[in-house]
Amino acid sequence: MALQVYSTLTRKKEPFHKRPGESVSMYVCGPTVYKPSHIGHMVGPVIFDTVKRYLTYLGYKVTWVVNITDVDDKLIVRARELKTTVPALAAQMTEDYFKCLKALNVTGIDHFPRATEYVSGMIEVIQKLEAKGYAYQVGDGVYFDVSRDTDYGALSNRDPEQMEAGARLEVNARKRNPGDFALWKGAKPDEPPEVQYESPFTCGRGRPGWHIECTCMAIKMLGETLDIHGGGLDLQFPHHENELAQSESWTDKPFARVWMHNGLLKLKDKDGNEAKMAGSLGNVLNVVDALKHVSGEALRFFMLKTHYRSPIDLGIWDWKNPATPVPDGLVESRTAHGSFVRFAERVKRVTGSGYAELKSPATFDPNRTFTQPAFAEAYREFRAYLDDDFNTGGAVGVLSTLVTSLNKAADAAKLEDPATTNAAAKAEFIEGATLVKEMATVLGLTFDVPQADLGGALVAGLMQLLLDLRNNLRTEAKAAAKDNPLKKALFDQTDLIRKRLADLGVTLEDRPGGTTWRVGS
Repeated sequence: MALQVYSTLTRKKEPFHKRPGESVSMYVCGPTVYKPSHIGHMVGPVIFDTVKRYLTYLGYKVTWVVNITDVDDKLIVRARELKTTVPALAAQMTEDYFKCLKALNVTGIDHFPRATEYVSGMIEVIQKLEAKGYAYQVGDGVYFDVSRDTDYGALSNRDPEQMEAGARLEVNARKRNPGDFALWKGAKPDEPPEVQYESPFTCGRGRPGWHIECTCMAIKMLGETLDIHGGGLDLQFPHHENELAQSESWTDKPFARVWMHNGLLKLKDKDGNEAKMAGSLGNVLNVVDALKHVSGEALRFFMLKTHYRSPIDLGIWDWKNPATPVPDGLVESRTAHGSFVRFAERVKRVTGSGYAELKSPATFDPNRTFTQPAFAEAYREFRAYLDDDFNTGGAVGVLSTLVTSLNKAADAAKLEDPATTNAAAKAEFIEGATLVKEMATVLGLTFDVPQADLGGALVAGLMQLLLDLRNNLRTEAKAAAKDNPLKKALFDQTDLIRKRLADLGVTLEDRPGGTTWRVGS
């Protein structure tokens, strides 16, 4: 098996150009921090976090950088609307972004460079581009001359004239070509001083253009040629096209060996018509709001069920109806993810220790052996899918099939019955469960619902008190004579407790060994 990766630049899958054990540099464009993160902002981080996890599993040493754009036109406008400063707004929204990453278990990002920390470096890059004849100054700033780059348009597979006709370009009569883009923007009279930086250019104080930020930060942190450059499909043009042009014009070297672009979210309204997630429609689903109804891991699971280059279908959403706070696709993923959570709970009941305590290998072993052919086949299929351009959708399918077979085996052997003495069946179940954990870890899934999220020990204690009271009611109801009018009343009370907890999103399960609870269905 060999890892194959699709590159947007070559438009084909090719063997990955490095071998396990070697270092891999990965740069993924991050957010412009002017509003809270919505669920679309998390697609790229989840995808590339999984890419890093899998490369690490294969033995690569990955360094991953995600930039933070903390100076931009959008920040200036938004800060003015909120009557705050650009730095204060950027700090607040960056913190929101970090919390969202944590909620979705995105842990692999090594560095978060801020644009404002690299302004002097960007000025140096712009000066070198001007010296080489790729940039020119006009009254309001410095621009990149796209006509000087003979390869311009290769990444988006369009010639410059097509791009000029189809894109929203910066209208400026001073530019040599309509498609020329800003490397440096001179300060405007109404802009706050905190977004104005000294420069050697004729326009004087100002700030860097959007595209030059990533060129500077990526190369300064990872070197002149990246192994992987990633981002959403919406960044392919103009952002990545312009990054590619200015980077290679500066260094005379390939900017990235592989360009990876993840698909975007798609949505339908209540009538089944395609809809765009937009603030003007009122259907932007911020992560913090989604997390009130779907766990962070269920959100991650939703994003991994589809191959990363394909659109991610949220399904139908009647967003104006308070009874449908999240789209159908998230509800379905919450249910599907719940089956894995229940499997993890079952592992604890069978083994007596938690699913998290299973000791699973952290790296792939081509010589790995299993007692069961089905486990060996699942191990092979899992890697085969991820080796095929990181097909997480196929990998999730393998995981689902394995969990289903283990549940059936546990039922057949009655492994949760305290009287069961089938040691061989239990050992086989544990071996399979350990493989499940190994695969899930590669995907960044823990199948755990942290009780701390619900208030920690206090909530856990209150829940146990409720369960004890309910169990006492059930015991009294069962002991009461059939003609005792209290019998039904007692059972009604136990049902009421179950229903009220369900209304709060808590599910109870009555088992021979006692009653358990969890958040979710």
